[in-house]
Amino acid sequence: MMDGKDYIESLRDGRTVFLNGEKIDDVTTHPAYQNSIRSMARLYDALHDPKSAPTLTTKTKAGITTQKFFKASESAQELLEARDAIAEWSKLSYGFMGRTPDYKAAFTAHLGPYADFYKGFEDNARRWYEKTTREVPFCNHTIINPQMDRSKPLHENKDVFVRVVKERDDGIIVSGAKMVGTSAAITNYNFVANYSPVDLVEDDLDHALIFFVEMNAPGLKIISRQSYELTAATSGSPFDYPLSSRFDENDAVIVLDNVFVPWENVFAYRNVDIANGFRAKTGWMNRYTLHGCTRFAVKLDFMAGLLMKATEMSGTKGFRGVQASIGQVIAWRNTFWGLSTAMAAEPEKGENGVVLPNLQYATAYRVLAPTVWPQLKEIFETVVAGGLIQVPSSAKDFANPELRPYLDQYYKGSGADAVERVKLMKMIWDSIGTEFGGRNELYEINYAGNQDNIRLETLRMADVSGQSAKYKSFVDEAMSDYDLDGWTNDTWINAHK
Repeated sequence: MMDGKDYIESLRDGRTVFLNGEKIDDVTTHPAYQNSIRSMARLYDALHDPKSAPTLTTKTKAGITTQKFFKASESAQELLEARDAIAEWSKLSYGFMGRTPDYKAAFTAHLGPYADFYKGFEDNARRWYEKTTREVPFCNHTIINPQMDRSKPLHENKDVFVRVVKERDDGIIVSGAKMVGTSAAITNYNFVANYSPVDLVEDDLDHALIFFVEMNAPGLKIISRQSYELTAATSGSPFDYPLSSRFDENDAVIVLDNVFVPWENVFAYRNVDIANGFRAKTGWMNRYTLHGCTRFAVKLDFMAGLLMKATEMSGTKGFRGVQASIGQVIAWRNTFWGLSTAMAAEPEKGENGVVLPNLQYATAYRVLAPTVWPQLKEIFETVVAGGLIQVPSSAKDFANPELRPYLDQYYKGSGADAVERVKLMKMIWDSIGTEFGGRNELYEINYAGNQDNIRLETLRMADVSGQSAKYKSFVDEAMSDYDLDGWTNDTWINAHK
């Protein structure tokens, strides 16, 4: 496994990254990415730290030491321990980095036990399973097509969406664009597939692909959105932007301009069934929701603490309405930790001895989480209210000898001096109000997919699993107790007879 130094060095590979019209020479030293990179490096260092390694790491049957979620789990206990490893890493970013290296392990950890699913590329799947467990690489993924004209089928968007343009003896040439490459600029590999189904028509077979590609592959372009870390570095200080200055998972569009992908990195080629089925049929959906739910639960721990400290400093913690709001946040926190535990403790049976996080609880997480974050934000805006605006422009104001006495007098809190109160308010504002905070809200709302689809999939999974029939049977049981003539069994007495 890499340590932090190895990880940073792995990014100095000549990759092509664009930001603000500039081609970035070295992301590890650029102020738009350097601290986010070091936040990730801290995760890799934790794998080798004697204090955290027991929680984070385990050995595979092949004797490889790896991060626990990178290994396929074979029991509820192993799933719970993998969940705890997810949480341990997530705590290092207070839940604000959702696409850490273990996120893609939701996919790679089943490449071994589900290798036979990738017909024609089974050996590739097994090799990548061993590779990812051994190296614990940082992979991003792009499985969404750009928002051009989604009303058109894939074959009418050949100039935009990723497709194979040439087949060679040693691999394929692909072109097109994909989104959203979260943290793409600071990862080792890009996983390319399709979230939406590939239509079963001949022209669409060129889009029926699944593959990994190195981030420095010739022709691969990373087009970043604006960097909130860069904004923090140029407009303020860590005091002013404590989250965005180090946890900005810069999102990107990935452009593949005649990029060569060797056969050994391919998992599906012109195969609609595999391209459409990998999410549901290999356990990826079960596993990525366990990761997401656990990370979200850690984030709610942090937000509950922020709200408690804010109300203590404002002297409102004893107000009945404020206490009710804090209780609401704690209830949400308990809900998602409970769902996370249930997903691991009541697993489903998978292929070749592996167990899958329980999909019923997973679908509940997918539907509930996008509704909770906006409500939580509203609680902060209502309860902390104008306190989020009663802050000086930056840390520099405290260095002004003429201004400092006024700040010390008028910006202090209950039991806290001005510096401590302003420090907390800026932390809260960075979590919900800055561009970083706004992006986090968008992320939480859309993390699991579009709002209708996550609900429709919840219904479909209930139908397929037999739960829908069970629920209706429960009603039938109640209705069978009576008819037009009264009770139909001897438990109850028919009063009119």
